[in-house]
Amino acid sequence: MYDEQEQPSDHGPLAGFTVGVTAARRADELGALLERRGAAVLHAPALRIVPLADDSELLAATKDLIGQAPDIAVATTAIGFRGWVEAADGWGLGEDLLARLRGVRILARGPKVKGAIRAAGLTEEWSPASESLAEVLDRLLEEGVDGLRIAVQLHGEPLPGFVEALRDAGAEVVGVPVYRWLPPEDLGPVDRLIDAAVARTLDAVTFTSAPAAASLLSRAEERGLLDELLAALGHDVLSACVGPVTALPLQSRGIGTVQPERFRLGPLVQVLCRELPARARAFPVAGHRVEIRGHAVLVDGALKPVPPAGMSLLRALSRRPGWVVSRAELLRVLPGAGRDEHAVETAMARLRSALGTPKLIQTVVKRGYRLALDPSAESKYADG
Repeated sequence: MYDEQEQPSDHGPLAGFTVGVTAARRADELGALLERRGAAVLHAPALRIVPLADDSELLAATKDLIGQAPDIAVATTAIGFRGWVEAADGWGLGEDLLARLRGVRILARGPKVKGAIRAAGLTEEWSPASESLAEVLDRLLEEGVDGLRIAVQLHGEPLPGFVEALRDAGAEVVGVPVYRWLPPEDLGPVDRLIDAAVARTLDAVTFTSAPAAASLLSRAEERGLLDELLAALGHDVLSACVGPVTALPLQSRGIGTVQPERFRLGPLVQVLCRELPARARAFPVAGHRVEIRGHAVLVDGALKPVPPAGMSLLRALSRRPGWVVSRAELLRVLPGAGRDEHAVETAMARLRSALGTPKLIQTVVKRGYRLALDPSAESKYADG
């Protein structure tokens, strides 16, 4: 009989779910973390990072800071800080830059940035435990920055809230643009991710930078799919962001997001491991526990991969568990099925075979099909 207790399983907590990864950096690491927990991963880098080793802006900022030392330097990313030092080395300015920074108060956004600073032979004055740039800003404003010259290593995009707050408080801010975000050269993967989200064949999308979120929305708008994408992200496809800054482009469009307390990839994956199974629908059906996930079903804790057509039928039946759903209605949810109701019978046979327990779905002669909801649960779902 159906047991309310979760059955032991040999699959990961994300088995049966498809997760989109929009990251350009560390995408392989994030994808591996997700796959180890059972997820199917759709990788679609929404941006590409372009180093600015030959960029006149970075060269000008570097010379400016060597010529007139800042009082404070804020390092925001490890890759950016290393890139700055490497670019300066390439111009023959590396030693001059490091000599200048040795006399400067350096604030690091997090432990990885601290590692890059120390690898360059420098020492940071302070770093927040939260890895939050907002906490860095709060500390600076609390100490007072009026009249101070502050170098801020930008991490791919301008930091208007951060920079403007410092300027409003009286600081002179010198931006250090170490690399830029640009749209990906191949837009195919991004378009496929957008299409999957709109079709609801995607269960969640992860974002590790605000520019990636903004880029995805911009691409959807270019294709005339922004409203459809926002509708999907607003209801059916979970948006998981590594932190509050990353979430801003989505939240400005009214999209709710989930975020870990610690702004790292591991905790981000842990949030998904908690949130996605909690969103799955579970029913007591014919003496079994049936949990419907994105592209698979758990039957008494055993993972059963189901073809897309079968998942479409199962979702239609689960919207009114225990109630009869007509063949005509089921035909409408089958992708590309046309007008032949025989397609429903074929897809239904494959669905039952995939589930491995045919009695989960009952045929009601001349009427359609229904989930064989246990009698004790009928009253719970009687209002449909």
